[in-house]
Amino acid sequence: MSLLTGKIALVTAAAGTGIGFATAKRMAEEGATVVLSDRHERRLNESADALANAMGARPVIAVCDVTDQAQVDAMFDTTLAAHGRLDVLVNNAGLGGTANLVDMEDAAWHRVMDVTLTGTMRCMRRGMREMLGQGSGVIVNNASVLGWRAQRGQSHYAAAKAGVMALTRCAALEVARDGVRINAVAPSLAMHAFLHKVTTPELLKTLEDREAMGRGATPEEIANVILFLASDLSSYMTGECISVSSQRA
Repeated sequence: MSLLTGKIALVTAAAGTGIGFATAKRMAEEGATVVLSDRHERRLNESADALANAMGARPVIAVCDVTDQAQVDAMFDTTLAAHGRLDVLVNNAGLGGTANLVDMEDAAWHRVMDVTLTGTMRCMRRGMREMLGQGSGVIVNNASVLGWRAQRGQSHYAAAKAGVMALTRCAALEVARDGVRINAVAPSLAMHAFLHKVTTPELLKTLEDREAMGRGATPEEIANVILFLASDLSSYMTGECISVSSQRA
């Protein structure tokens, strides 16, 4: 439908087989010129090669660890040097893990917070500055239903994702009258190859059984909602968090 024709879109954590790459691919299919970012350089280059057909050219890439402000700034500088503007920012970088709070070390707590919440803030802050300067832009953050729903062993991740939701709502109000929109998606379970490597089959079965459809989403099903929020189809939406699941507050 050419929903993003002429738009420049930057997607973080876009390497591999998950939501980030699926989002980048869908945006390219809808006409966007996409910049891919990830902290894993080899996988990032592989993803750029894979996206070349959909985009018609190999996308610009930027290796970036969102816990480092200098790397975040370099990622935006690379995007602007290549394309001159930024229309869409998708903050997909996040870090999870499983640990009961009574056993959790400070380092584990801070690592999840730094990547998932503070990393999102760093990218939003720089993205907002660029978009305010041009008087337009859209930011979509990747939250999680765990920002609403309790689950054992997920105190750090759930707190971080709830923070992403609150950050989305508050920041959206700051720029709503300046042509910039900020929204979030809250996936529940998105099935992809890496998830199978880090999660036991028993836990995946339990999580799938909780879903209304009896299965997890595909990364493309999450990407389609992100695409909607990034496009003018959602032109009157800001400060919202959409649950891509039957599970919500």
